[in-house]
Amino acid sequence: MPTLSTSASDDRYESYDRLRFEWPDGVDGGVLLITLDDPDKMNATDAAMHLQLSQIFRTIGDDTRVRSVVVTGAGRAFSAGGDLDWIAEQVGDYAQTMRVMKEAGDIVRTMIDCDTPIVSAINGVAVGAGLAVALMADVSIINEDAKLTDGHIRLGVAGGDHAVAIWPLLCGMAKAKYYLLTADFLDGREAERIGLVSKAVAADEVMDTALGVARKLAAGPVDATRMTKRALNHWLRQALPNFEASLAYEMLNFLGPDAAEGLAALQEKRTPDFG
Repeated sequence: MPTLSTSASDDRYESYDRLRFEWPDGVDGGVLLITLDDPDKMNATDAAMHLQLSQIFRTIGDDTRVRSVVVTGAGRAFSAGGDLDWIAEQVGDYAQTMRVMKEAGDIVRTMIDCDTPIVSAINGVAVGAGLAVALMADVSIINEDAKLTDGHIRLGVAGGDHAVAIWPLLCGMAKAKYYLLTADFLDGREAERIGLVSKAVAADEVMDTALGVARKLAAGPVDATRMTKRALNHWLRQALPNFEASLAYEMLNFLGPDAAEGLAALQEKRTPDFG
């Protein structure tokens, strides 16, 4: 892991207290490292982090100093999914569900619309909204031993966040249906084999590899790189109606009995009984 420079001190980033910002090569290098920064909870997504993830890529897109981004998680996880206390606030609560639906949609849409290239360094387990950020990145570098799952089915809700939009494009419909309907875990090696991520490497190579890609992107022609990303992302824009439907179905499920049972099972560390 390279030595990092001082943190990004800029008014536009000061409100993002759940994310950490660093310039690995100084501001002139153009690479901004964003770290999901709650290692004690394995960077589980709570209300504050979810809101900030829904806003940060719009901020990045407006920062002309940033020519590429690396996003990773502090400690041993990328993100261990939604914080259960936060999820409990949503189950059966219409107003909270509407807030979360807007933010979840914004995470996906702002990552698609951000012309700045994004590289994810998936250092450990990735689930839920954290997985959305990891896989919506333009280039994804994963620890070959890291585990990931979409996980929505385990909670008793439809796979909303991102998966319906991007998994079929990345790994094909057969694999997408298998992993989204079963919520089985897969490791980094298998994720690379089926095309879900760009590259799987040893754990101690994840950050160096991700930064290497980001530096290459930052050193390239800025406009040509951004316009290539914009054009490629039209494939994802075509999938947005499917995404919007899946997100609405997920939020509808949060108002029903299966989500309450799924949450209780996770809290009690038992197998859910969806009856």
